Amino acid sequence: MINVYEHLPNPCYVIEEKKLLRNIAVFKYFKSHTSVRLLMALKGFANYRAFGYFRDLIDGASASSYSEAKLAKDFLHNEIHLYAPVYHEEELAKMSRFSSHITFNSLGQLDRFADKVKRINKDISVGLRVNPGYSDVETDLYNPAHVQSRLGVPADDLPDVLPKEIEGLHFHTLCESKHQALEQLLDAFEAQFGRFLPGLRWVNIGGGHLLTHADYDVAYAIRVLNRFSEKYPWLTVYMEPSAAYVWRTGVLLARVEDIVQNGGINTAMLNVSFTAHMPDTLEMPYKPQVLGEHPQGKYVYRFGGNSCLAGDFIDGFRFDKALHPGDMIVFCDMIHYTTVKTTFFNGVKHPAIGMLRRDGTFELFREFGYEDYKNKL
Repeated sequence: MINVYEHLPNPCYVIEEKKLLRNIAVFKYFKSHTSVRLLMALKGFANYRAFGYFRDLIDGASASSYSEAKLAKDFLHNEIHLYAPVYHEEELAKMSRFSSHITFNSLGQLDRFADKVKRINKDISVGLRVNPGYSDVETDLYNPAHVQSRLGVPADDLPDVLPKEIEGLHFHTLCESKHQALEQLLDAFEAQFGRFLPGLRWVNIGGGHLLTHADYDVAYAIRVLNRFSEKYPWLTVYMEPSAAYVWRTGVLLARVEDIVQNGGINTAMLNVSFTAHMPDTLEMPYKPQVLGEHPQGKYVYRFGGNSCLAGDFIDGFRFDKALHPGDMIVFCDMIHYTTVKTTFFNGVKHPAIGMLRRDGTFELFREFGYEDYKNKL
């Protein structure tokens, strides 16, 4: 399999068309059996050169900034749902002009901005983010339902009657979660906020629904959502995945540049950085899968990133053969939450971005250089 990547740029994020189409087929099946309207959450995937694959599948995008909203306007042309933990008045005025929905994170922001937004765009639908208090996420950094979370309003903090401007409720507490978590989340939401549903037009059940995972029971999720829709037929239900669209659809190509031995540890120094190019591996943290790795391999390596951060490394990669400078390293599942979160820390070379087509040809989307680093500063 590594031979497929031998003649591609290195380092490079490679989106693989065949795998992307496999995921899209899952979503097409899902959408054909539910009334749920699909949004793309740009926070997890915003490679606009690939948006053409999704334009006829999704009903819009969710955006948390003017830049994301403008990208959706320019390349997706459907509904644009705004949500941000906090809005800034100047940016909000610009993006509310062309957006279809806006969700406020607090009653304070709702009170401050709802009337202003409606004066700018009388057709925009106003919502409020709520916190159902349920999540299956074990890492606090990624858990929006934490009791001290700043994201969303708990049920106990809401009045008996919602402010008149509110037409929908939005909640997002999952992260790469399975079908059982969807059902438990809807149960928690209904138990706490069901009394408000008769007066609403829509609910947004957020993202984190990993429909394209091999262990996700799509038929189960369809039954859960259809049962909810049958109970509340006047509500439009939105879902806004991001990772699920591009789950396991591509790789990050890297190369060994040096082998360093210190303190009994063999470190394979790479031409990519975990902190700059794969930040979730350190934040979550998790150990990414690498092609060619063997759990019982004789040769054990720490992979070291090429930045000056002391902690820019991950331990525990095992191989049957020793690594040498020039060897290719292929990190799997590196398309979601990578390019949107990368940095130019240390000025290290940013990986190129491209697509490996079904016929084996490669389309280079973008390369990066000094001007990109300079213009960011």
